[in-house]
Amino acid sequence: MLEFIALIFFLLISALIFAWIEINTEGTGGAGWAEDLPTWRIDHPLVVLIWSGRPLTGYHLSILIFMLVMVHFPFFVGLDWTPAAERKVLGFYILFWVLEDYLWFVINPAYGIKRFRKELIWWHAPRWWMGAPLDYWVFTPLGIILLISGYF
Repeated sequence: MLEFIALIFFLLISALIFAWIEINTEGTGGAGWAEDLPTWRIDHPLVVLIWSGRPLTGYHLSILIFMLVMVHFPFFVGLDWTPAAERKVLGFYILFWVLEDYLWFVINPAYGIKRFRKELIWWHAPRWWMGAPLDYWVFTPLGIILLISGYF
């Protein structure tokens, strides 16, 4: 149980730090989804459909791949890979991104909780349900299931 509590604490802290980094990368003016960054973007309708209504950007693809590699780091320094350990890592990875995304809005001076609304967030707007982006409703349970199943 202590390991699980430590993992959740680490998840919260790492997501908060990364949200802060991302705010400082994208700027505090509220331009999200790499809108003002000098990065490539693909907004072909098929890509947008697959990418939850958003264009795919070089910035986002890069950080997704980087974090996927980083969460697997323990396996490269001696932790034995097992299917259960992989589920735990993938659950952490998924929950990290959901939490990091939400915290980006919470601590961003241009947003905050009161401005966390569909009409103000174009990159989440196409898929919004019950007060939150649909991605949160899909990926949070998936991440929890994977994370918890990693303990069995």
